[in-house]
Amino acid sequence: MGVSGSGKTTVGAMLAGRLRWRFADADDFHSAENVAKMKAGVPLTDADRQPWLDAIAAQIDQWRRDGVHGVVTCSALKRSYRDVIVGTRPDVRLVHLKGERPLIADRLAARHAHFMPASLLASQFATLEEPAADERAISIWVGKPPEALVEEIVKTLGAA
Repeated sequence: MGVSGSGKTTVGAMLAGRLRWRFADADDFHSAENVAKMKAGVPLTDADRQPWLDAIAAQIDQWRRDGVHGVVTCSALKRSYRDVIVGTRPDVRLVHLKGERPLIADRLAARHAHFMPASLLASQFATLEEPAADERAISIWVGKPPEALVEEIVKTLGAA
């Protein structure tokens, strides 16, 4: 989880590969309408996000039914969003990729062909609710290379 540009897709895909787990990018669960809104620089509402969050939760539940592990990248900026995707699933863990606004803004400026414009970064930081202690999130500062972040996550999970 984290704001746009925090490295969720890069780190998540690398983590899934390192652990040989399934991988899904939450961006792929957005409706065409949501993507169009974001491309136009319009922040999504909670109502816009609800079907998206439900689809991500359904993917997690499918993996759990299939008895496989997975990594899903998702901004999950609010506690209420995380409550949908984590809910009462004790085996689901959050990894919060944290970065300061200037670092993230630089990353977004260097990114091409993504529907999320840099102009929405302020709304992402305004919406972000840091995970509370009871959410058992692993918080990682993103100023390191992605490989180092993955190793830190694996070590913290005890999944080496």
